[in-house]
Amino acid sequence: MASEQHRVVIIGGGSAGISVAARLRRAGERDIALIDPATTHYYQPLWTLVGGGRAPVESSARPQSTLIPQGVDWLQVAAVGVDPDNRTVHLDDGRSVTYDVLVVCPGIQLDWAKVPGLPEAVGRDGVSSNYGYELAPATWKFIRDLRSGTAVFTMPAGPIKCAGAPQKIAYLAADYWREQGVLDRIDVHLVLPTPGMFGVKEFSDVLDGVVARYGITVHFQSEAVAVDTGNREITVVDHAAGDTETRLPYDLAHLVPPQSAPDWLSGSVLAGPTGYVEVDKHTLRHTRHPEVFALGDAGSTPNSKTGAAVRRQAPVVTANVLAVLAGREPTARYDGYASCPLTTSRRTMLLAEFDYTMRPTPSIPLIDTVKERRDMWYLKRYGLPALYWRLMLRGRA
Repeated sequence: MASEQHRVVIIGGGSAGISVAARLRRAGERDIALIDPATTHYYQPLWTLVGGGRAPVESSARPQSTLIPQGVDWLQVAAVGVDPDNRTVHLDDGRSVTYDVLVVCPGIQLDWAKVPGLPEAVGRDGVSSNYGYELAPATWKFIRDLRSGTAVFTMPAGPIKCAGAPQKIAYLAADYWREQGVLDRIDVHLVLPTPGMFGVKEFSDVLDGVVARYGITVHFQSEAVAVDTGNREITVVDHAAGDTETRLPYDLAHLVPPQSAPDWLSGSVLAGPTGYVEVDKHTLRHTRHPEVFALGDAGSTPNSKTGAAVRRQAPVVTANVLAVLAGREPTARYDGYASCPLTTSRRTMLLAEFDYTMRPTPSIPLIDTVKERRDMWYLKRYGLPALYWRLMLRGRA
């Protein structure tokens, strides 16, 4: 089938793609195509609060058609391949699109099948995951119904969307059980692949106190590798102890699937050794194809994969795309900023902000964010969603 040509082509209509498209339009760029098949756009950070019974799931979704910036050519199909030598994107309907500059931001995929038993278990009999619009409400039902037994919360190894989410739901659940007077009858386990609670010591120290407060048993350098629904057990491998296996019984389990770059992308010439788009971590420009940029979860930058990171990356990519279109070298730089709003109870939040230095980098003047705060809870529940829908996706923040 015939191809069409655009000055800028964006693969992905999530927070990254729409933010960059909106910023480019505001800067005067008129010829933009955005490739994404989705009919619904989700504000995924809210799903933790849905699973914890603190927000309605419907408020996390809006029609994609209402968010595509005016003047952007929306191709409602999926990308299936990129030929950077010929500056061409191949689509799943047989068409192709050529570009002057390409922005790659399709997000990452959830690899449910990499944990045997997980696809069959999730969504029923006490097993759920906040990493799905349909599943988050089930998490809250299972939390609400549990009055005694064992609850297991897991995090997979490797990069994932919002690495704090596996912890956040554990704290929301434990605080609810504390309020109901049943926490002392529930054995709570948190399985983490990391050697500590968090990669930044200042925030890790606070979280050490949180798990102690709730009496949560933490399994460090460990991960869930199988689910046995018949015996209601989760197989956990302890990498620090020579990959020894333990079977944890569960009455409730919140399981986060392993995640990776989309298959079509990880096997392409754009990908580096990890499967993600190989870019310079500061300019976000591809290391081998200078007309290609990437941001968001599918990029190789070594920052935490969060919406806050996208918010800082989008203006950098926009400025550098405009520079390349004008025949100049890109000079805008991303410093690795990411933010993880960690809900530590049903009414408090720890706002972890950091960059490539892995030191706290607070962005709110005169507020000590290296502690649990009630006002930060309101930021998480109301402020950040408003910022997302009204400003970020419109290229204004």
